[in-house]
Amino acid sequence: MASPPPVDLAFLVNQVSYALAARMGEALADLDLTVSQYCVLWKAHERERTQIEIAEEGGLDKSTVVNEVDKLERAGFATRRVHPTDRRARVVGVTDAGVEVLGRAHRAVAAVHDEALSDLPPDRRAAFLTDLTAVAGGVLATPSHVTALRRRRTPRPASTGR
Repeated sequence: MASPPPVDLAFLVNQVSYALAARMGEALADLDLTVSQYCVLWKAHERERTQIEIAEEGGLDKSTVVNEVDKLERAGFATRRVHPTDRRARVVGVTDAGVEVLGRAHRAVAAVHDEALSDLPPDRRAAFLTDLTAVAGGVLATPSHVTALRRRRTPRPASTGR
């Protein structure tokens, strides 16, 4: 029988992901933002993007982006307008209030990241992030929620003819 892998990579990555998302959620809740709303504001502020582009760039479901932009509009943090060359698409803009809360959110998330990396010696943090970025951009670059999983078909039992 083959030996198990030296570490359970899936467990480790999931543990870190869930814990980091929870801590980011707590920090952003103080600003009345969700992690998804933060992502939408960030991507919309980087450059002019449609809702679909924000979904793709942020790894979010399209309907989630629509719902989050609705909430951000109501809060006065975002605007939405028809794309100049594609009337079906909506471009998301960030208001002055949105830019202000995004700056506060960036600081809050940076503090969470600093805390998350605090178990590593300072001289190893940059290398860890470089390596993690390489892994995330390699064979695992396409998130599972946008790729159909290949499942093995379970053979059906042979019919007995009854």
